[in-house]
Amino acid sequence: MLAETGDFTAAAELVEQALEIVPDWAPGWDLLGRYLERAGEIQKAILAWRRLDALDADGVFGAPLKLAAHGAGLAMAETATAYVEALFDQYAPGFEAALLQKLDYKVPEMLARLVLEEARRRSAGQFAEALDLGCGTGLMGEWLRRHVSHLSGVDLSAGMVAEAGRKGIYDRLTAGEMGAFLAGIAPASADLVTAADVFVYSGALEPVFAGVARVLAPGGLFAFSIEAHDGPEALVLRPSLRYAHNGETARAALAAAGFEVIGFERQVLRRDGGVSIEGFVVLARRVQAVAGLPVAEREGEAVELVVN
Repeated sequence: MLAETGDFTAAAELVEQALEIVPDWAPGWDLLGRYLERAGEIQKAILAWRRLDALDADGVFGAPLKLAAHGAGLAMAETATAYVEALFDQYAPGFEAALLQKLDYKVPEMLARLVLEEARRRSAGQFAEALDLGCGTGLMGEWLRRHVSHLSGVDLSAGMVAEAGRKGIYDRLTAGEMGAFLAGIAPASADLVTAADVFVYSGALEPVFAGVARVLAPGGLFAFSIEAHDGPEALVLRPSLRYAHNGETARAALAAAGFEVIGFERQVLRRDGGVSIEGFVVLARRVQAVAGLPVAEREGEAVELVVN
């Protein structure tokens, strides 16, 4: 109740009292850190998250990300898999309504426009095999379904995959890490790969671009979004615990993986707390094989859920 009324200092004091009784209560340390952060007590929040980091061996609460976001740790180049999985398992039931109604999220629509404009320019028919990375509840899949013969989706969160499965729009759904998923796909077997609002949790782009390049046939399309970072760094971790990427670095990573950029548009991707979040919606074409291109690392096993 105290947090709901905005009294985060008092809420933090109550959690501290609870932690005196149960000092190894990891969710309590996470809650304490978040309340202290909202109260402006950043150094105290950092101490709480350091304690959380020591208790949370699986990384479910994302303490390293929270520390890095406040300059108290190193940002990871790879996905914080356990944290992202737990986060979206928790949000899955109400995720889609919140995203569309409160955040004015339109990334799938923007990416679909780029893809379909290019398909019309080529006078192409349906895509034979499409892969939707980080498919979530299937918002991207809804835009793709009638333009694709076979549509596969993958997401870290089993809860999100279950929500997508209820829509009946995917031919195949997989709960697992996208690097492992891509590594299990036959080379040059897909003609479209999409990733809407996915790389904000991935850090470095090069490994996943390599994995996408391996599975796309020459001429295949790759459509994705990234949040925009205008500084000199390749990527930064924001207080939202989402990565933002430098546009020129992303272009260079695409070229190195054998892609030609077709569209690279700066757009407002969503709103967060009344603030417009800008990013890039990108369409690239697979043009050539690159010698020595690595397969994306297998960060975790993928579990296939076949949709009837």
